[in-house]
Amino acid sequence: MRQATGQISRLGTLKSLLQRFAFLALVGLTFALMLIGKADTVLVERARIAITDAVTPILRIMSEPASGIASFVSNIRELAAIRRENQSLREANARLMQWQAAAQRLDSENRDLRGLMAVVPEPTSHFVTARVVADTGGAFAQSVIVNAGSSDGVAKGQVVMNGEGLVGRVIQVGVKSARVLLITDINSRLPVRVGDSSARAIMGGDNGTRPRLMYLSEKSAVSAGDKVVTSGDADAFPMGLPVGQVVRVGDGLAEVEPYMAGDKLQYVRIFDFGLANTVAGTTSATTPVTTPPATTPPAQPAKPAAPPATAAAQ
Repeated sequence: MRQATGQISRLGTLKSLLQRFAFLALVGLTFALMLIGKADTVLVERARIAITDAVTPILRIMSEPASGIASFVSNIRELAAIRRENQSLREANARLMQWQAAAQRLDSENRDLRGLMAVVPEPTSHFVTARVVADTGGAFAQSVIVNAGSSDGVAKGQVVMNGEGLVGRVIQVGVKSARVLLITDINSRLPVRVGDSSARAIMGGDNGTRPRLMYLSEKSAVSAGDKVVTSGDADAFPMGLPVGQVVRVGDGLAEVEPYMAGDKLQYVRIFDFGLANTVAGTTSATTPVTTPPATTPPAQPAKPAAPPATAAAQ
């Protein structure tokens, strides 16, 4: 019994000694490694590379289960998300099918009513897409130059739009280029309709970013947020083209924020609605100009010769 107690006491003494000198041993080892690293960096680098090469396969083997588990969990989450998205798409598709059926029914009804009323059909339109190559906007002009011209079917007076709304109208045409007058230019005048009440007005540019509505009736209930579209008056522009939104009304004026951003134009579409000939001073490139034949005025009869003057007054 005493012998066992003595062994336990010796083991406890040894353990306490190890605990006391372990910290000092680690400090000494660290210091020695620092000295070796400073003395021979090549040797330390080689040892580091060797240890890394030896440990890398072990780390790769240990990481594969964790990576597999993470991939499995990710696949489960993606599968759940795909199922939810699939359900949402099914519901959206069902709603779209209902709207498609309603649209087809309304389109058929519209065609029948147009036939009964003998409505004159709207002219067909086509367009070309062009890139804005220069912005000549400044304090006194708001226009851009595009890389499409008469060789591409562009003509003076055609309508220019982008993905957001109306941009302007072609005012000059070359063989490979054209100049577009923006709706914000001070020379731009655009007949429009405003809001649900379809109040008529003329939108005039002022070389700023927000054109103004002019000639608005005092009885027009125009407020901020109303949509502005072309009215089609005088066949200058087709009816219903999106232009912008009223942002401020006050002091008898209404300002419009155009859908298009003149400083961000990159690509535009130039439409031929068949209205180029209706603009004063413009002629479509596809419509020849006919000049009436010159007519020769009929010969006037010769006037009788005046009698000779008498030598003396009677």
